[in-house]
Amino acid sequence: MTTAAMSHPVQPWARHAARALPLLALPLCLWRLPIGFGFQMGMDVPPEDLSLWVTVPYVLALSLLSEAFALLCGGLVRPWGERLPGRAVVAVGAVSGAGFTLLAGQWVLTTFHVGGFQAVGYVNGWWRVPAAVTSGLFVLWGPLILALTCGYHRRRRAGAVAPASS
Repeated sequence: MTTAAMSHPVQPWARHAARALPLLALPLCLWRLPIGFGFQMGMDVPPEDLSLWVTVPYVLALSLLSEAFALLCGGLVRPWGERLPGRAVVAVGAVSGAGFTLLAGQWVLTTFHVGGFQAVGYVNGWWRVPAAVTSGLFVLWGPLILALTCGYHRRRRAGAVAPASS
């Protein structure tokens, strides 16, 4: 880690965004947990005919991986993230951010029935609204990861060209 790379401070918005990522994922992770145990959470679909030995570990792993990834995004604003090769971090951040942004587009199309796209039906609005809100928070991931990755890249690039002090 070079001192030049660290000489450019992280912007407050980036620190706040990195802290928000795990909190934005948490409601959806908690919403998913009952689904792993076979509770439909108001979805108007037949329950999956899978063993709890399959569904519970799958949902737990998906939720834990979501939170782990969100916490890893903290490296875009923390000193430990500066130790990694900048190009690799920027490449992974850009691909991840773009992927989550595409998922956000799919969420908008299905949730608001744009262009004939349909989401899973719910038995009533009491289930539909919290499902849309919890998944809607997760939709913010893509743009936030892209913004954090841009900020990381700019700091690294500015640190690389900063004059050495004597």
